[in-house]
Amino acid sequence: MRWPWQAKPEPPANSSLSIADPTLAALFTPGGLVDLAGVTVGETSALGLSALYRALSLVSGTLASLPLNSWRDTGDGQREKVSSVFDDPDGPDHQTVYEWKESAFLHLMLHGKAGALKVRTEAGSLVRLPLCHPLSFSVCQPTIDEYRTGKLPLGGVWFDLMLNDGTQVRLDGQDFWYVPAASLGGQVGISLLTYARQSLATSIAADKAAAKMFASGALLSGIASLADDADPLEDVPAIRQELNRNVLGHENAGTIALVNRRLNFTPWTMTAQQAQFIEARAFQIEEISRWTGVPPHLLMQTDKQTSWGTGVDEQNRGLSKFVLGHWAQRFEQRASRLLARPRWAEFDFAGLERPNYAVESQIDLAEVAAGVMTADEYRAKRGRPALPKEPAPAPDPNGGGNDPAAQ
Repeated sequence: MRWPWQAKPEPPANSSLSIADPTLAALFTPGGLVDLAGVTVGETSALGLSALYRALSLVSGTLASLPLNSWRDTGDGQREKVSSVFDDPDGPDHQTVYEWKESAFLHLMLHGKAGALKVRTEAGSLVRLPLCHPLSFSVCQPTIDEYRTGKLPLGGVWFDLMLNDGTQVRLDGQDFWYVPAASLGGQVGISLLTYARQSLATSIAADKAAAKMFASGALLSGIASLADDADPLEDVPAIRQELNRNVLGHENAGTIALVNRRLNFTPWTMTAQQAQFIEARAFQIEEISRWTGVPPHLLMQTDKQTSWGTGVDEQNRGLSKFVLGHWAQRFEQRASRLLARPRWAEFDFAGLERPNYAVESQIDLAEVAAGVMTADEYRAKRGRPALPKEPAPAPDPNGGGNDPAAQ
């Protein structure tokens, strides 16, 4: 195989993927942005939010589970499935097809861009698309001199890629495949980590505050102080021992405490409701739902809506139409550019958009009755073998059949 930066046709001595480690890349291109509150928003801190992790894994995992088929237009209004690099984009010894698609959509949603190297055979055929972490490459516009001389990169932009050994190479669309998210300038995609950093930082700060409070905050139920006529030097040790023995612990639950001392008790506690931890968590889910488009009930928040019936079913279909469909089309159109026309790539949403079993069965039976589908096709769809064929009638030895008129 020939890697994009190779000047000679021989394969490199180190055949490992030229994908920079995110930790190393962060030293040169910081992977997190510091919010005004002093909270660093990066991959690790953002994915530490359970709602965001759930939303990203739901979208990327669902799209990765859909078949990405390659088709060819036969010219007569029909199409046929063909093989392409997307049948196994990272090769047999690296990421599986599911893992490759899942990682690509995670890069695209979180960083606003996904990229892969174009690895070709000596004959020039595209055989692999190893993904590059978004922190390992940047998108660069051509210079003024390049515009004047007409020596523009294929695809209109350059890609500065950092390799594992720390060296950088500059590639264009000939050797690098690029999928941007929604873009304001048409080239660089909008990063969720960048534009949602204020919301994410607020949620991260709330989690840190809650963890610090439960770890080192004051969790006393109250303070018992001596009455005015008590002697601190003589009474304090005895009172503490008596309180610990008669009040604290599960063995004293439900009992009546009797303390033979005059004490002043001051409650000292802050409930989770007073700290608004529960409200902050609920708002966190709603905010991430707005950023990602994933309905709140799929992020395990069902207290503000019904989780039964057709309402949720319609919301799930809305997720497929208004969220998954947008990401899929963006990916499909960039993938189709790698295939020779009239070929194109397309996700198969048929399995995801299927109705429930009872409704689908009624539709299929109606199609069988109308002649649109055969009985064997229906049985094959349900995973059942075809019906046995009836034997053909034996021919009449007289050649006239059983019709008296024929005789």
